[in-house]
Amino acid sequence: MGSVSLKIGDGTARFKRATLCSSAVNLLMLFSVITTNLFALYAFTYSPKDHHNLPIHHTHKNISLISEQVALILREIDSSQKKLSQMEKELLGYESIDLSRPNIASELKNFLSHHQLPLGKDSRSGITEMVASVGHSCEKSLDLLSQYMNYKVNGPCPDDWSLAQKLILQGCEPLPRRRCFAKTIPKVGLNPYPVSLWSNASDKIYSWSGLGCKNLKCLNAKKLNRDCAGCFDLGNGYEIQKFVKARGKNDFLIDDVLSMGSGGIRTGFDIGGGSGTFAARMAEKNVTVMTATLNVDAPFSEFIAARGLFPLYLSLNHRFPFYDNVFDLVHVGNGLDVGGRPEKLEFLMFDIDRILRAGGLFWLDNFLCSNDDKRRDLTRLIERFGYKKLKWVVGEKVIGSGKSEVYLSAVLQKPVRV
Repeated sequence: MGSVSLKIGDGTARFKRATLCSSAVNLLMLFSVITTNLFALYAFTYSPKDHHNLPIHHTHKNISLISEQVALILREIDSSQKKLSQMEKELLGYESIDLSRPNIASELKNFLSHHQLPLGKDSRSGITEMVASVGHSCEKSLDLLSQYMNYKVNGPCPDDWSLAQKLILQGCEPLPRRRCFAKTIPKVGLNPYPVSLWSNASDKIYSWSGLGCKNLKCLNAKKLNRDCAGCFDLGNGYEIQKFVKARGKNDFLIDDVLSMGSGGIRTGFDIGGGSGTFAARMAEKNVTVMTATLNVDAPFSEFIAARGLFPLYLSLNHRFPFYDNVFDLVHVGNGLDVGGRPEKLEFLMFDIDRILRAGGLFWLDNFLCSNDDKRRDLTRLIERFGYKKLKWVVGEKVIGSGKSEVYLSAVLQKPVRV
C-alpha cells in the first residue's frame, strides 16, 4: 500500500490506498450475490414429488421457511458490510484513536475529525475523507496527548515543550497541530552571520523552562552526551577546534573529507549534531547542512538557530522528511547507536541510504564500539549496502578511569545501484 499526501491550506491530509480493502469488498460482495441467487433458485424451484397431495398449511410452511432464509441472508449481508466498513477504517487509519473516550480534549477531537474531500471521492484511491496526520503511537499516550491539546484557542500555548518532547520520545510523532500562539522570547543581541557561527549570544534568548541548567556556563560544565561535552562554549575549549584540528587518528578533518566527494559536496545532513559545530564548519566551506536534534537537557535547537544554522526537531524514530537521493553527505556520530534490536539500526541505516545520493558520502564519526559484537554487527550491516570504504579507522581512546574504549570512524561512498 502506498500513501498520498495533500496540503490544503495549513493542514496536511494523509491518505492510505485501500487496494486490499477494495479487493476484499469485491470478493465478499460477489460471494453474497452468488449465495443469494443459489438460495433463491433452490427455494423457488424445489418441489416435492407428491406436492398435489400436500395440505395447504405445508405450502405456508414452505413460504415461511423461504422468508426466514431470505432474512438470514440479508442479516449476513448487513453484518458483512459492517465488517468491511470496519476493515476499511482500520486500513485507512480512521480509528487509530478512539475519540469517544471520556476526558478527550475538544481540540483533539476537532483536529482528528474527518473531513470530506472537497471534490468528492478520489477516483484513484477511492478515498472520500481526509485524515489528520498524527503519530501512530499517540494512542498509547492518549492522556498526555489530550493534556497537550487542552489549551485556549487563539490564546497563548501552555509552557509545555517538555511534554511535547516526551510524547515524541514515546513515538507520538508527528504531534497534532495546535491553534494557539507559542511563547515568544525576544531574540535581542543576535550576532550577524557569519560572526554568529562562533560567537555566543546572550543566555536570555533561550528557553530554560524545564531544564536543570539556566545558563550556558552551567551546560558547559556538564557532559550532556558522548558528542557534547562543553559543546556550548564557542570561544574556548575543543569545540572551536573540532573538524579542523585532530586530537587522534579517529578525528577526520573537513577538508580531507570534502576532497573525497564525487561531484562536489553542496548539501549535508547531520544526525544528532550537538550544538551545530559540524554545520558551522561546513557553512564556512559553502556547504548547507541541516542538523537533526532534540532539546534533551539543553536548548540545542535554539542554540543552533542562534548560530544562523538550520535545526530540525525530530527523533531518530521519525522517517526523515526528505525526498530520496537529495543529500551529498550524511554525518553521524553516536546518534547511530539507537539501542534495542538490530532491526532498529537497520531501519535507520536504510533511511540514511535513501536520502543520500549515489556517489554521496556517509561519514561515521567516532562511533563508540562498546564491544566486539557491536562493532562486528555494524561492520556487517555496512557491508550489506556495498559502500566503498574511502577511509576506515578503528582506534582506542583512554577515558578518565584509565580504561580504553574502541571507536570507529569511517568515510563511505554510496554506490550506484541498478
